[in-house]
Amino acid sequence: MFRQSLAICISLACANLLAVAQDTPRSRVKLSAADIADKNVAARGGLQAWRAVQTMSLAGKLGAGGNQRAALPVPIQGRKSGQKVALPSRPAEEVQLPFVMELQRPRKMRFELQFNGQTAIQVFDGATGWKLRPFLNRRVVEPYTTEEMKTASMQADLDGPLVDYAAKGTRVELAGMEKVEDRDTYKLKLTMKDGQATHVWIDAQTFLEAKIEGQPRRLDGTYHPVEVYFRDYRPVNGLQIPFVLETKVLPVAQTALGLKDPLVPAEKTIIDTVVVNPKLDESLFSKPQIEVASNAR
Repeated sequence: MFRQSLAICISLACANLLAVAQDTPRSRVKLSAADIADKNVAARGGLQAWRAVQTMSLAGKLGAGGNQRAALPVPIQGRKSGQKVALPSRPAEEVQLPFVMELQRPRKMRFELQFNGQTAIQVFDGATGWKLRPFLNRRVVEPYTTEEMKTASMQADLDGPLVDYAAKGTRVELAGMEKVEDRDTYKLKLTMKDGQATHVWIDAQTFLEAKIEGQPRRLDGTYHPVEVYFRDYRPVNGLQIPFVLETKVLPVAQTALGLKDPLVPAEKTIIDTVVVNPKLDESLFSKPQIEVASNAR
């Protein structure tokens, strides 16, 4: 349910700069990974500005339900060789679901999503996670699964993965330069202190994040690579925040069924409002409490 496009969400690796001089191709080649990381932090508002952020609240709309992947025919077991049947069609229309996400150091997160008049909740207190999914007729608070805990433990703090990266135990390496939507970017490899690795692409002119690797998504029994693009940066309290996140699920050579993998349309998350350092009650990051309706007369 909780899309890692947000997860990522909102590590809100955010940020940007009011003005960054363009580097020449010659000077770009000479930049080290540390240089690029420093320029990224400066472009996003500066190290001291991000260190001063203790809480953050974001509200917007999350694209959900728009699985427009083609329903491919599959072989019928026990029938003549080559005979196939088409799978049922999938829901095609994506809907925009209102959400609120609240973040607090160190790595606490509360996420609420509105769907069909019901509120789904996901909470991580930095060590333990819980979820409530009433739209699946699951009206009890459940703990995170092992996989969800692994994903949550990999999330960056609210300032993103490159702010104070050395203090966080992260090693940063320059993996080369690549084009991202016709713009030159530096591809950085980040290896966390637990050994997990990910990549982030930094725009070679603005030094803002252009995209980052998301958590792989399971479709048709196969894990697919995910990329999250950051767009529409805007200033908020001296910081630069991306107000549009676009998640792309990449195709694989074959699905678990041995079929050609159809394309998955991109999913868009739109941020409407961002509040820096709001006062948040600690109870927001505790195990959710649900009210049970009384049947007593």
